Parts: sequence; structure tokens; C-alpha cells
Amino acid sequence: MRKLIFICFGLSLILSCRGKPEVATNQVDEEEKPTRILAKFEPKEGVLLFVGQELEAVGGLEEYNDGYLDHFQKPAGWTSYSNINPGGESFGRVQEGLDGLWETHDWGDNDYNAMLQHKDSNYENMALAIGLQFVNHEEKVADGTHDAFIDKLGDFLLSLGKRPVFLRIAYEFDGDPWNHYDRETTIVAYKRIVDRLRAKGVENTAYVWQSTGFISGQEHLEGWYPGDDYVDWCGVSFFNRWKEIEMFEFARKKGKPVFIAEATPTISDYGGKLYGLTKQTQLGNPEQAEEAWQKWFLPFFDAIEKNADVVKAVHYINCHWDSHPMWVNNPTFKGIDARLHLSDSISKRWVERTSKAPFILSSEDLYDRLYSNN
Repeated sequence: MRKLIFICFGLSLILSCRGKPEVATNQVDEEEKPTRILAKFEPKEGVLLFVGQELEAVGGLEEYNDGYLDHFQKPAGWTSYSNINPGGESFGRVQEGLDGLWETHDWGDNDYNAMLQHKDSNYENMALAIGLQFVNHEEKVADGTHDAFIDKLGDFLLSLGKRPVFLRIAYEFDGDPWNHYDRETTIVAYKRIVDRLRAKGVENTAYVWQSTGFISGQEHLEGWYPGDDYVDWCGVSFFNRWKEIEMFEFARKKGKPVFIAEATPTISDYGGKLYGLTKQTQLGNPEQAEEAWQKWFLPFFDAIEKNADVVKAVHYINCHWDSHPMWVNNPTFKGIDARLHLSDSISKRWVERTSKAPFILSSEDLYDRLYSNN
């Protein structure tokens, strides 16, 4: 008995000398949790606010002076569009390729001229997002036939100096039937554009891979994905079928931020699921504006908040859609006038939301902040 007591006493003495035993735990200190590596031009905190999309919608110019910049505080960026589809016809215009970058062009969606905006002082301290499409030309882009256009695009990007650019290559790639890109060829074309621009020394551009949002599930998105080395940001559109978006989850799996690259108030009608039909929404109409706030704006802000871990940029399209030939008969955008300043109630609530965190607007140090993680 004495021997047993002696042994127990010895063990307790040894344990007391060692101190308290460590407790095994699966918990990880908050500071030690792995964090996603920031993408090119991804803000460390907050959401970049872009506004677009044509000259009339953005404003801030001598001849275009009733747009967003003429009524609201300057956002972090604006959006423009161009193409690599020379010879293609669009609402009475035969495209030349890279239309709307250096000169004013209208292909049925009002005027575009990115260089005009770039040179204007009202556009200082703003990033630029460019939607680049090449529908029916993906094979010529992929096989090198259109390399001259890629190189010329590189010249344009280099001419912008330090201005950050978000290039949305083949935006809404899965948007069949209006885009009808061939999947395999488009992936090759996407990679070729990125490779040639990098080889040319373009460093002020982040590459955005943008889905429609409501068409593709996880497997479908994976089949279109060009690869981590070619995608800086995942992009998605946010229109009337926003409930079907799977890009947020896909981006999480890939460790990429999300750019809600196209968004405008559209509310599904009874034919929305099958035909994309939306209800008439004129923000100048008080009743329709209030319905838009409840059924689109609030879900839009809610999606940003719920997906704050990945959503780091958004683009509001401040467009008078039904005044442009391209959209007059479009099932989604006909009957839509999304100009915010037409509604006092919408404008007030929009400013209340976007003038504070998490939204990032234009500032003198914006470029430095965006380049800081490169």
C-alpha cells in the first residue's frame, strides 16, 4: 500500500513540475486563419463602385452632361465596351474592331469613346472596366488571325498610364443565344489575349472572367474556366434572375474576388423564367421606382453584404435602356429606364448606401491603394 502511495506521489510530483497539460483543440486563432491572397487591384477592404455604361449614362462631359457624374459623387470607376469583330453589323453600323476606344461610335447602344473620357479631368482618379466581345470571331482570335487587334488593344491600355483597368474578356461567355460563343475556342481565345497583352508589357490591367449568372451551374462554370493563371477576378451579371447566381460559390472555391460587372433594376414578369421578360420599370415613375427598390435594389445590396468575402466590385448601369435601338425589343431591358437621378426617393437611398462603407468611391489615393497589393 505504501509502495502504491509512493508511486502516485511521485507521478503527481512529475506532473506538477511539467506544468498544466496542454489541451488538444481544433480551434485556430483568428490571426492564424489562412486568408485568400488578394487579386490584382482587389481592395483590402470594401467594394469598388463602378457606373456605366455609355457616354450619356456616365456624363461628366461637355456634350454629355446629364449622367451619373452630373448628379452624384464620383465613383471609383466607370465602364465602357468594345469589340474584336471587324465587319460585323450592329444596328446599322459595320464594326471596325476596337470600336469606341479612340473615337465616338454608336452600334445601337448610344455613344462610346473611352479615350474621350480618359482625357477629361472629371474622370481623374477613376478605374476603367472594359467589356470586350468577339462573338463569331472567337476562332480568328484563337488562331492568331486577329493578333493585330490584340496588339492595338495593348497600345490603348498602355496609353492609359497608371489608370487601373478591368478587362472583361468575352463577357457573358455563357449567354446563349445572344452571344453563342463556342466554349473550347473561346477559352483558347481568352488565353491568347491575356498572353499577348502580358508579353506586350501591359501591367495596368486585371483580367475578368464574367458569366451571365443565371445560366451556368458549378459544373458548367468549371467547363468554361480558363484557369487560375488567366483569371484575376470572376465576374457575374445581376439582373432579374439574380436568385440563380452560382458564381459567388464558384469564386470562393477558386479563391477569386467577384466583380458584379453588370447590374440594373429589372424585375421578373410571369415570363421571366422562360423568356427573360421583365416588368416595365421607369425610375421616373414613383410607384415603379418603389417597386424597383423593394424587389431589386434591396436584394442587390443584400447580395453584396451576404457575399462580402468575395464581392469586391460592382457596376451599376445608369442607362435609359428603352431609348436605345439595341434594347427597344429586348425582353429584359425594354421598358427600363434606370437613371437614378429621375427618382428623388431612389437617389436619396442610393447615396445613403453608397457614400459609406463598404463602398469605395474615387479618391486621390485610389490608384495607390489598388496597386498596393500587386
